[in-house]
Amino acid sequence: PKIMKYLLMALAFLISVFIARMIIPRILLISYRKKLFDSQEERKVHKGAIPRLGGVSFFPTILFSCCGVLAFYNLFGYYVSTLHDDRILSEMLLLVCGLVLLYLTGIADDLIGVRYGNKMAVQLVSACLFPLSGLWINDLYGLFGLGMIPQFWGGLLTVLVVILITNAINLIDGIDGLASGLSSVSLVVLGALFLEREMWSCSLIAFSSFGVLVPFFYYNVFGKAERARKIFMGDTGSLTLGYILSFLAIKYSQNLDGIPKEHGPLVIAFSTLLVPVFDAIRVAIVRMYKGRNPFEPDKTHIHHLFLKMGFTVRQALLMILLLSCILSGLNIWLIPYVENTVMLLLDMLVWIGLNIWWMKRIKMV
Repeated sequence: PKIMKYLLMALAFLISVFIARMIIPRILLISYRKKLFDSQEERKVHKGAIPRLGGVSFFPTILFSCCGVLAFYNLFGYYVSTLHDDRILSEMLLLVCGLVLLYLTGIADDLIGVRYGNKMAVQLVSACLFPLSGLWINDLYGLFGLGMIPQFWGGLLTVLVVILITNAINLIDGIDGLASGLSSVSLVVLGALFLEREMWSCSLIAFSSFGVLVPFFYYNVFGKAERARKIFMGDTGSLTLGYILSFLAIKYSQNLDGIPKEHGPLVIAFSTLLVPVFDAIRVAIVRMYKGRNPFEPDKTHIHHLFLKMGFTVRQALLMILLLSCILSGLNIWLIPYVENTVMLLLDMLVWIGLNIWWMKRIKMV
């Protein structure tokens, strides 16, 4: 029954909240005892010694919550079905495999540092697991005049999209609560969309992931460093979130029945990630235009722009989260009436216009 499945989503969310709430203070304790702090760099906003191992709690908590709830459901003789899809088991098993790779890489990077080339290699291997499981972008729903696309090109596009989203979440993690806040917006929207489609397993992942971010957001945004209560997610957390979000967005946008659709879910799925993805693309283009390495860190991300405009860290966070909610909401509301390509071009124009306005504001400050 549907009501039972809704209760399971709520249970998964609450389990994730509870476990993360129990684990994060322990991570803080270990970090302070072993002096495992984030490095101080000129481009970073924070001051003082703050641990960056909050993301260590993400993957184990999400895995425990999802597996526990599914096992509980099956013990009562039920099966969590997914709409028109018999590949969900292989997709989720390979999702876990990719998360293990990224989790271990993230921990190594947060503790001792990992070269960017090595991190990219792990991301590439993890991204390739999606097409191998049968999960790939197989329909562009009329975007730029394209519909169903061959598996090779769809698989290649999928790999590029996974790497882009994973890095976008990693790069947007620049001020307190931003990466977790933007990820939360996307997870809640995608979780609700999966509920509407009765794709319960994917909704379970979304709400379990959202649950782990609630206590982390509290410690990250409201925790006091001087009282040893503040923590960052680090690369372990951002890589985990980026990979899960890319899985959910691609899964939602996949055409499972092969029937052409005039207004597909592609734009809807990725509209929840417009802010981090557009920001990552903008920053990379600006860096290459100036003849610099596109992967070289600097202070040109959207949160840096808001700080330069005179906003406080908390105000910048609220403004960027509000922008993400508005863009996602408008896309979901308008997509039945606006062609996919037009919708994407409108998003790009709005983003370019906002960036021009922000740059003018910065010059006036």
